Amino acid sequence: MFRSLLTPRWLLLHALFVVAAVATGFLAVWQWDRAHEAGGSFQNLGYALQWPLFGVFTIFLWVRLMRMEAHRDRDEAEPEAAETALREDAAPQVEAQPTARRKRPLVPPPAAPVGTEDDPELAAYNQYLADLNKSDRRAS
Repeated sequence: MFRSLLTPRWLLLHALFVVAAVATGFLAVWQWDRAHEAGGSFQNLGYALQWPLFGVFTIFLWVRLMRMEAHRDRDEAEPEAAETALREDAAPQVEAQPTARRKRPLVPPPAAPVGTEDDPELAAYNQYLADLNKSDRRAS
């Protein structure tokens, strides 16, 4: 499960997140010191309080991405285990193609056509758009 988090891509991401979290800590300390100097202002104090929030968000994002990767690996492993169990129970006849399961379609289904009796204003507008589309296709 955690093996996918040790790929070169993820090792680079781990390094990036660690550097980002440490950098936000240093920037917070720098702004805090700057706010307490003679030329410091409330703006520096605001930044000193803001940088730790960026660091916390960086760590939150890091954990969230790792959990999403682990969840994705688990989802990919479950169908393989089910297919293996099915192959052991039944005689191998045809190789099953893996199917991608989507929770929702990429493109929403088309809306039902609107007639003039349902909404005459909307039907007239749709006809206007259809006419514009036809004239645009003729022009190109």
